[in-house]
Amino acid sequence: MANMYLSPKEITEEYVAIGQKKASTPAYKLFILGILAGALIAFASEGSNVAIHTLDSVGLGKLLAGIIFGTGLMMVVITGAELFTGNTLIVISCIEKKVRWLDMLRNWVIVYLGNFIGALTIVMFIIYSGQLDFSGGLLGGFTIKTAVYKTGLTFSQALLMGIMCNWLVCLAVWMAAAAKDIAGKVLAIFFPIMLFITSGFEHSIANMYYIPAGIIAKMNPVWVEQAEALGVTAAKLAHLNWESFIVNNLIPVTLGNIIGGSLFVGVFYWLGTLYKGRPAAAERTDRLMPGKLDNAWAKSK
Repeated sequence: MANMYLSPKEITEEYVAIGQKKASTPAYKLFILGILAGALIAFASEGSNVAIHTLDSVGLGKLLAGIIFGTGLMMVVITGAELFTGNTLIVISCIEKKVRWLDMLRNWVIVYLGNFIGALTIVMFIIYSGQLDFSGGLLGGFTIKTAVYKTGLTFSQALLMGIMCNWLVCLAVWMAAAAKDIAGKVLAIFFPIMLFITSGFEHSIANMYYIPAGIIAKMNPVWVEQAEALGVTAAKLAHLNWESFIVNNLIPVTLGNIIGGSLFVGVFYWLGTLYKGRPAAAERTDRLMPGKLDNAWAKSK
């Protein structure tokens, strides 16, 4: 009976081929699929907020959010949408010389922009649908509080939490590639994503929903009042803006996501499975045998 999953080496080989396909996909397709992925992750983000906005326990709230949030990556992987954080694994195809580095960067930029537009689309739908009025506007206040926290991180905090986030997200994608059926992919995605959200790590594409939603929610005085009841001060509220979103969060988290996915998953698993290393000791000794040295010396004369 054939295995229902791929071996670690087979996963790496699979990702070399996946990277080739992604790097050669036409720009308009990448952009459209990027918009879809951004929207799917935003749906998971807003759904997580709805589920936990009335909970007092931070730990239980993050756990519940983690259980829900994995749905976003499941939809991305199974439907074939293009997500920037997962595409950091294209680095494997570049190392194997199957994809040019420039083509990988092209993919990243197009998909990243598509993800941003997709996430902002859901932000506008949520804001103008009135969903943030849930619980007397408490959901709106919670959305603001979440955004305030994320823009209040230091550069190093955001960078490190971005690294740990995409380390786990790319492991989820990596493990999903090992499964040959949808049920296996769902289970492979669920647990690493639950762990990343429960831990409170930072995902650049999810933050394209969380923070813009909070920035726009500031325009509603009822939601602002609820945010203040949750402990958001006037100074912190004033600090929540597009500049702090990009400088304090999006840039360092994106850099961290690139490092976490490309280095700690892509490069490390390539080294552990496909990298052939230096010649074995016996082979090196054979190359240095006296007869071969004499022949090499004679040819040099």
